[in-house]
Amino acid sequence: MSPTKGQPPLQHVPLGDGVAWTLDWNLLRSFYVVMQERSFTEAAQKLDLKQPTISNALRRLEETLGRRLIERGPRTFEPTAHGEALYRQVAQIFGSIDRLSAFMEEEAGVVCGRVALSMATHVTSPIVDKALSDFQSLHPQASIAISVASSRAVVDAVEARRGAFGICLVREQLPDLHYTHLFREHFSFFCGPTHRLFGVKGLALDDLKGERSVSFDTDQISDVLRPVALLRERAALEAHPAGVSNNLEEVRRMTIAGLGIAPLPIHVVERDVRDGLLWRLPPYDDPPAIDIYVVENPATQLNRAEQEFRKILFKHIENTPLSARTYGLGPMLPAPKTARVRRA
Repeated sequence: MSPTKGQPPLQHVPLGDGVAWTLDWNLLRSFYVVMQERSFTEAAQKLDLKQPTISNALRRLEETLGRRLIERGPRTFEPTAHGEALYRQVAQIFGSIDRLSAFMEEEAGVVCGRVALSMATHVTSPIVDKALSDFQSLHPQASIAISVASSRAVVDAVEARRGAFGICLVREQLPDLHYTHLFREHFSFFCGPTHRLFGVKGLALDDLKGERSVSFDTDQISDVLRPVALLRERAALEAHPAGVSNNLEEVRRMTIAGLGIAPLPIHVVERDVRDGLLWRLPPYDDPPAIDIYVVENPATQLNRAEQEFRKILFKHIENTPLSARTYGLGPMLPAPKTARVRRA
């Protein structure tokens, strides 16, 4: 078969005798799902196989590699150091395979592929919106695929090459990934219309002591919302939240429904405040700041659409000073007409 016009001829590569040629790749697939599910039973259900088949696949993989990958027993499931290392590599392999369709869509001279973008649930930025709009105007035959997840899941997707870019909060920067500061947002506490503090002006942080709350599952001292978790401690809110989610829309829903007060990005809920669905509570001055990053894996090969989108997005970032990419520090939003002045 002759090569496609304009493409270099394929070079003959002699077959080797390494593990890539002797390994049954289905074993890697079974191992990957077992590690994802952290359960042989759940992995078997997901793969529509019987549990002994999954157990046998793991045993064969360990024999092929000569390494123990998972310590297992009736109540034990503990990946070894070799198992964790292999899982990271296999995740990248499967991520690359998942992205094959993105390259198959390309045509000579036309940007018509798909941009795979992973985003945290509360990413709201005019820069991202402008980049999406400009990209679609310039490349109408291309498309954008946005998956929404927790910040941890977004980083995992980028590390495993399942997504070209991630936009999310970052607690610690991994050495193999690249991080670009996209914007800075500020959080404050908010409550819904049925809450006793709704419409009350002149509150101080001490007035929130003992209040029930709603929050994100990353609202922990050791996680990406550390500044918010520290603020929660200062406010001395009730120890156990009445509601928790990794999705901003669900935290917002529970807050409006009156389950408790919640820390929310100030600029994201501006319209809700104007519409009387949420009421801003302290802190009014110096609210905690959270930085949002574009996360990339230099080892991920981008298709043409992703290359073009990256150029547009980073051009907007470079041309916008940080002060214009900092949200939530403006004057307090106008209060609903029903607002009550707090009485001493």
